[in-house]
Amino acid sequence: MGWLWAIIVGFVLGLLAKAILPGKQNIPLWLTTLLGIGGAIAGNAIARGLGIEATPGIDWGRHVLQLVAAIVLVAAGAAVWRAIMSKRHGTTSTRTIA
Repeated sequence: MGWLWAIIVGFVLGLLAKAILPGKQNIPLWLTTLLGIGGAIAGNAIARGLGIEATPGIDWGRHVLQLVAAIVLVAAGAAVWRAIMSKRHGTTSTRTIA
């Protein structure tokens, strides 16, 4: 049952991260879920390192860290996915950096 819970939490965290990030992240749902799972794992590791792994009641600190990690991973994953897809389709960005 642990793997099912990880998929559900990863799915929810990934969707929350996509909703919070500005713009549209054109990444598939399976990648959103995997990045959300990665965010949950990274957030748990950071919480453990900060000593807030096990607290009485709801672990709000751990959940916030999981969400922040998921946001970072979804943003990075979307950028990598965009680069891979643009290279595959032979398109380049028309945006210039001034």
